[in-house]
Amino acid sequence: MQPYLYYRFRRFPKAKVLISEHFDGQIMARIIRFFALGSIHGSTTRGGAKVLLQGLKALSEGYDIGITPDGPKGPRYEVNDGVVVMAQKRQTKVIIYHCVPSCYWQLSSWDKFVVPKPFGTLDFYASEPIDLEGLDMDQAKEQIKKALMLHALP
Repeated sequence: MQPYLYYRFRRFPKAKVLISEHFDGQIMARIIRFFALGSIHGSTTRGGAKVLLQGLKALSEGYDIGITPDGPKGPRYEVNDGVVVMAQKRQTKVIIYHCVPSCYWQLSSWDKFVVPKPFGTLDFYASEPIDLEGLDMDQAKEQIKKALMLHALP
């Protein structure tokens, strides 16, 4: 549902999404293409430097970058350095998008993955742009985490 929220807030959407190279990532890449969004394949654990360079290049070309900030293995709600590095190097701001279901199933995985139940409602949230300029890594990550936790599920 995040592409829906993105399109609601961006007048001229142009984005690439960081997606895993695993099989489930390939499924996600097909879905993302349906929304006319591009993808960057990799993660912090697989090809992290390549992903960082591709992300910086995409930002330079005017793309927005969609990232799940806690990475492929967590820990949950902990922000990885790549988000901060890209935002600071390209002097761009970070916006946190949330989709919160009214009723859901929650898996017992490390990320407590949520599957919305049928006939519930979905509330969408977007933060104000977060400026990370001039902050050190820990301060920047804390700013992002604070915004992430605003609508976080237990």
